[in-house]
Amino acid sequence: MTGAQADRNRRPGARRILDDLRQARVLVLHPQDEDGAILTEHLKRLGCAVTALWPLPAVLPPETDTIFVQVDDLPGEALSALLQDRTPAIIAIMTYETPTALQAITDLNAHGVISKPLRPFGILAQFVLARYRRGYEGRLAGKIQKLEETMKSRRLVDRAVKLMAELRGISDDEAYRLLRDQATAQRTSLTSIAEGLLAAEATLRGIGLTTTGK
Repeated sequence: MTGAQADRNRRPGARRILDDLRQARVLVLHPQDEDGAILTEHLKRLGCAVTALWPLPAVLPPETDTIFVQVDDLPGEALSALLQDRTPAIIAIMTYETPTALQAITDLNAHGVISKPLRPFGILAQFVLARYRRGYEGRLAGKIQKLEETMKSRRLVDRAVKLMAELRGISDDEAYRLLRDQATAQRTSLTSIAEGLLAAEATLRGIGLTTTGK
């Protein structure tokens, strides 16, 4: 494969990256000086929707998904409080590697860093990297949440199986098959059947009755 052919094969992916950037809703938190103007104008040339604010606003503009923020002498907790439960991609801008700036980068879990004085070269790379890292974090968090939900469901089913086995005087395998068949008959999930059984048992115990004869 020639270099030209390889480049053509990469183009669809490159276009997707640029299309993603053009759909970004960017907030620039930087003093309105020469560096701020360079950054804002460069982002606009990329086709982004850009809002520039300074000092920090009381609330974030709606739909903001990427933030470029100057962290020099800016306590990280100030922006963290502003973010609340929002999770945008964050690119920190710093002049010097001061303890305050480094702490702010850590507190914000910045996805990228740009040093001053700002130049157009390098902004695009950090922009792409930050959005990729934020997307990866989001996908990873989704997988973790799904795994936690699966483990929670498994624990519920295990408890229900033990209860059914005790009620019927049967083995765990037989109890599991009974619950599974019930879920199939009702066209619902095994977890829902388990939750219903455990809830019923808890209700009976709450009024002084038992399901096991103990």
